[in-house]
Amino acid sequence: MKRFAQRIALAFALICLPATAQAQPFPTGPISVVIPLAPGDAADIAARALGEEISRLLKTPVLAINRPCAGGAVGANSVVQARKDGHTILFAQNGALTFRAVLDPQSVTYDALRDLVPLGIASRTPSVLVVRSDAPYRNFAELIEYSKKNPGQVRVGHPGSGSVGDFCIQLINALTGTELVPVPYAGAAPAVAALRGEHIEGVVLSLGALSAHIKSGAFRGLVASSRFPEFTDIPTMRELGYREDLFGIWFSFLAPAGIPEDARKALVGAIEQAVRAPAITARLAPLGILQSYAAPEQTAAEIREEFKRVSEMARKTGLVK
Repeated sequence: MKRFAQRIALAFALICLPATAQAQPFPTGPISVVIPLAPGDAADIAARALGEEISRLLKTPVLAINRPCAGGAVGANSVVQARKDGHTILFAQNGALTFRAVLDPQSVTYDALRDLVPLGIASRTPSVLVVRSDAPYRNFAELIEYSKKNPGQVRVGHPGSGSVGDFCIQLINALTGTELVPVPYAGAAPAVAALRGEHIEGVVLSLGALSAHIKSGAFRGLVASSRFPEFTDIPTMRELGYREDLFGIWFSFLAPAGIPEDARKALVGAIEQAVRAPAITARLAPLGILQSYAAPEQTAAEIREEFKRVSEMARKTGLVK
């Protein structure tokens, strides 16, 4: 009888073991960061730099996976469909979270706040319209005048339909009455290459993707969504007399909704430390990228507010009905 009782006790202990002694804290393996941008973009560089710091903090490999196209929707959707264990996260620009849902809602199969959980905003950078330095127009007014005299002849690249750049080009057209021709690319790097190769006349991209080309003298900045310390000669739309400014770009980490709370807390803590790390700030500032941490709750509020602003402006300017 005593031996039987011992066997029962041992069996009970083995049953309880997986829930106690064998439980492992997050992370239990490598973390994949999906970057819905082309390799080589400044934002791609930022994501990889932050990933290195997160890897150091969480003591696990962080793998960068580029999934560009569709203004970030392809990469975002892949994370929505990933396992809800916290080991696959997204580094997305606001275009994939707000703008595309306004400009091309049929192509967005996810809700940024229902299917994803914000982990924090990491970086911000202005949107900038640039042309080659040898272009016949030296400033924004001359570009608009040239475009009106030569309708359909000024092609402006952007990193995909529904992106912030796409919206900015259409907003410029609505505010100025001109017809700049938007040309989509699978990310900033291909758009920059097209401009350098004289296949298009300009691009609207993040300053992070353009700063080196502006500094080298290859490109000339004509208008930006906001002033940036190193490029104070590039004005904003309001400074030029228009009633609206262009939209800037920010980047946030997100995870599939429903990940375990311990995974969410670990990721949020590591992301905040990585974004605030002085070495990361110093590394990215020369690229035109400012580290600007916002907590998950603030990130969710910004997504809601920006979606509202973009929707209202799109209706007001006739970009959507």
